[in-house]
Amino acid sequence: MKSAISSHLAGERILLTLWVGGLWTVGYIVAPALFANLDDRALAGTLAGIMFGIMAWIGLLCAVLLLLSNQIRNPQHRLNWRALVLLAMLVLTLIGQFLLAPMIADMRLAGASDQAEFARLHGAASVGYLLTSVLGLVLVVAPAETPD
Repeated sequence: MKSAISSHLAGERILLTLWVGGLWTVGYIVAPALFANLDDRALAGTLAGIMFGIMAWIGLLCAVLLLLSNQIRNPQHRLNWRALVLLAMLVLTLIGQFLLAPMIADMRLAGASDQAEFARLHGAASVGYLLTSVLGLVLVVAPAETPD
């Protein structure tokens, strides 16, 4: 039984590392490098948007799997702090991917990326991404919990 729990926890760690490591890599290394090194800001934005979209889908998959795993592992404490953090990350990812990203993309296509509304939407998406990244880091550094 102890070995099954250990491998279950290892699987959760791998999913969490994939999601959170990807968030930090794309958001704080790759995207800034694109804008710093490409002369065409529109191209940099397009490439960054594609990568953020890929990370959103990875996040959605990982969130669902991690929430299911958490529920299976903690049937008596289903609404524990890990589940709440994962739910918050999932909601932030959903808002970013299906609300903010399409609005930002539409404004870019309309040539309105220099307007205040674009900056506001981009700022909201950035704050959501930062919150998701920090919440993920909290899960990464927190000690693994085993069922009672």
